[in-house]
Amino acid sequence: MEKNQQVSTEHVLTHTFSQITYKMHLILKVGGILMENGADSDRIMRYIMRTAAYMGIPARNVQCHIMFTTIMLNIKDEERTYTEFQKSRKHRANMAIIAHMSRLIWKAMRDTYSLELFEHELKKLEVRERCYNHLTTAIGSSFACGGSCVLFGGDLAAFFITAVCAFIGFKVRTFCDDNGFNPFASITIAAFACTLVACLSQMLSLSTTPMLPIAACALFMVPGVPIINAANELLNNYITTGITRYFETLLIVGSMAFGTAIALYVGAFDEFTSLKLSPGDIYLYHPLAAAISAGGFGMLFNVPRRVIWVIAVGGMITILFRNICMFDLGLSQTAGSFIGAAVVGILALKAIHWFHVPNVVLTIPSAIPLVPGILLYRFLFTFLNITNVNTETLLRGLRNGIEGVTIIIAIAIGVAIPNIFLSRWIKKNKIEQERRLLEMRFIDDKFDD
Repeated sequence: MEKNQQVSTEHVLTHTFSQITYKMHLILKVGGILMENGADSDRIMRYIMRTAAYMGIPARNVQCHIMFTTIMLNIKDEERTYTEFQKSRKHRANMAIIAHMSRLIWKAMRDTYSLELFEHELKKLEVRERCYNHLTTAIGSSFACGGSCVLFGGDLAAFFITAVCAFIGFKVRTFCDDNGFNPFASITIAAFACTLVACLSQMLSLSTTPMLPIAACALFMVPGVPIINAANELLNNYITTGITRYFETLLIVGSMAFGTAIALYVGAFDEFTSLKLSPGDIYLYHPLAAAISAGGFGMLFNVPRRVIWVIAVGGMITILFRNICMFDLGLSQTAGSFIGAAVVGILALKAIHWFHVPNVVLTIPSAIPLVPGILLYRFLFTFLNITNVNTETLLRGLRNGIEGVTIIIAIAIGVAIPNIFLSRWIKKNKIEQERRLLEMRFIDDKFDD
C-alpha cells in the first residue's frame, strides 16, 4: 500500500495537469502567506515558480500576476487554461514565516512531499507562533525607538523616556487592534498616547534633549518594511503593487502624524517641525544605538531568534558606514545611506550560507535604522499644521519629504544590489539547484534563498 501511495505521489508530481486545481490552490496559498507576511513581489514570484516546479508544472505553463491584495495564477496547455485568485486581507512583517517558507519548499522538492503533506505543512506555518511573546516584542520595539532617539542626538535619559513612551504606545495599539479598531485609527490613537506622555515627561526635566523623545517615541509604527518593499517593487517593474504599498505607507505615516499633531496641540507644542536632530558621538554611541534599534525592530519583524544578534551587528555596520561617508568623506545622507545598505546587502550574499535564511531576513532589519522616518513624519506633520506654519517652515517640510524619499530609494537600491547586479547569476544558480533536486530528489540542506 505504501508503494502504491509513493507511485501515486510520483505520478501527481510528474504529470502537470494531474490534480491541477489542488496544485493551484496550494501554489496560491504559498503566495498569499508570503504577501501577508511582508515578502516583496519579486520574492513571491520566485517562490511561486519554485513551488510550481516542485509540483511538476513547467515555468512555460505558468503565468502569475501579483497585486497587493490579489494574486492571480493561470496555468495552460495547448487545449485549455485554468485560472484562480487568492486574496490577501492582512499585511504584516513576519520574517520567520518567510524563512520557514523557503526551507519548506526546498525540503518538499528534496523529499518528494505529497500534496497533502505539503498542505499540512503550510497550515502549520500559518498558525506558527511568533518567536517572541507579546511582552518581549513590546520591550524590543520600545528599545528600538530609544535607539533611534540616540541616533537623533538624544542622551541616556531621553533613551529611557522614549522607550517608556513607546511601550505605552505599543500597548495602546495592541488594545485597539484586539478590540477591532480600524488599523489606521489604532495607529492614530497609539501615536497620540505615546506622544502625549512624551510631552508630559518634559515636566520632569530629566533630559537635556527633551524634544527628541517626542520625535522618536512613535517610530515603532513607521512602516519600514513596506517602504523598502515598495521601492524594490518599482525597481523590479511591479509598478501597481509598489504604488499601492507607497499609498499604504502614506496612510500609516499620515495617521501617525495626525495623532502626534493632536497630542502636540493638547500639550501646547508648536516647534516640532523645526526640531534640530544633532547626532552625538557618531563612532561610539551611534553603532551601539543602531544595534539596539536593529535588534528591536528585528523582534518586531519576528526574525528567527538565532539571527537576532546578526541583525544587531548589521545595524551597527550600516550606521557606521553611513557616518563615515557623511562626516569623514563629506557625502550626503542619501549617498551615505546607500553605501551603508549596499555593504550589508553584499555581506548578506555570504551570510545566508552561514545562517541558512533568505537575505531579506538579514538585510531589511539591519537597514531599518537608516530609514528616515522622522523626515517623512515631519513632512506630513507640516501639511497637517499648514495653517500655522510660515513659508520657511513649509519649504523646510517639502525638503524633508523630498530628502526622505530619495534616502528610502537609496536604501532600497543598496539592499537590492545583489539582485540588481547579480540577478542573472543568482537566478541561474537557483534554477540549477531546482533542476538537480527534481532529477535526483536530493539536497544537502544548504540551499537557502
